[in-house]
Amino acid sequence: MCLPLVTIVLATVVVVVRNHECKDYVLLASDQSLIDMMKQYLHTSRRKECHRKTSNTGVTFVRWGKKGCPKESEIVYTGQVGGNDHESKGGGVNYLCLPNDPENGQHQSFNNDQVHGGEYELYYSHKPLGWSERMHNKEVPCAVCYQKRRSAVLMIPGRKTCYKGWNAEYNGYLMSDHVIYNKKEFACVDINAEPLDNKNGNENGALFYPLRTKCGSLRCPPYTNEVDVLCVVCTK
Repeated sequence: MCLPLVTIVLATVVVVVRNHECKDYVLLASDQSLIDMMKQYLHTSRRKECHRKTSNTGVTFVRWGKKGCPKESEIVYTGQVGGNDHESKGGGVNYLCLPNDPENGQHQSFNNDQVHGGEYELYYSHKPLGWSERMHNKEVPCAVCYQKRRSAVLMIPGRKTCYKGWNAEYNGYLMSDHVIYNKKEFACVDINAEPLDNKNGNENGALFYPLRTKCGSLRCPPYTNEVDVLCVVCTK
């Protein structure tokens, strides 16, 4: 039923009720039929409206260490990791996913370089289980992904699976800069991380080191001392 027709029916019912000569009256079968019909219309229209709102929602997240997005999510853009140099004392601390098709600004002569590339720092004795040391000094790729019909995104450190009711987008290892350098954020790097390309040069910049736990103020159990820190990115 279209909205104008429902409006007419509602107006008719109101007029009939207002013009009714009796103060005490009961609804006729035909009146109840109209009411039931209007209830059904409102129920259906609200359900469709709710579906439209839900289908238009979604969340974005960065998949660190990969050029593509997980299955069933859309790729917004792919790029390479950037960030402040590991020895810089000021400026930004977060990693950036820089697109591969930038729109570059004007050349400037002032000294405030804060956007460098990102590299894996992986040595034969300092790398996550299953990773190759051949990734050492390779640049880090990234992808910005969009997952439809979700309203929240959460990175859980210390787990490789999501809690009940949440959907895993990808899992991996928690990484950041080295403890002797300046602070960077914690990033969940895909467990099957790959290099940006085959270029191999120790150019530093924003560095990615694997992390491990340290018992003490960190309670063990449930945690274990000096092990890789797992992570998982979940949506709902």
